[in-house]
Amino acid sequence: MTIESRLAELGVTLPDAPAPAANYVPFVVTGNLVHVSGQISQTEGGLITGKLGDTLHIEAGAAAAKRCAISLLSQLKRATGGDLERLVRVVKLTGFVNSTPDFTDQPKVINGASDFLVEVLGDKGRHARSAVSAASLPFGVAVEIEAIFEIA
Repeated sequence: MTIESRLAELGVTLPDAPAPAANYVPFVVTGNLVHVSGQISQTEGGLITGKLGDTLHIEAGAAAAKRCAISLLSQLKRATGGDLERLVRVVKLTGFVNSTPDFTDQPKVINGASDFLVEVLGDKGRHARSAVSAASLPFGVAVEIEAIFEIA
């Protein structure tokens, strides 16, 4: 099964890759690695904002992280000229969670992205990862995630 057909089976349509919000590029391809800049939590309807431990619960944070993963795949698709089948594996995710100082469940939030990538990609989706707290994130979003992918 192709990645695109697996996404379709799950009812997920990749949006157009979001444009950068400042003076940077959305991804850099070097050798067989694609470094994707941080993707913020957003849907077609707008930004997913809030602070974990205050206005958002873990489940909402995990859903926001899943949306970041969808944007990461959109950027990867663009980086591979539209051919997601070039993906060898997800190498690493670094997840940032907008949270209160006493919130300690950042890994549970970023699981929203990790679980989604494994659901879509199988073993290719298993990756190294960091999940850290941030006092705030751009535009007040709940989650931002960057990734490194290996491609053929």
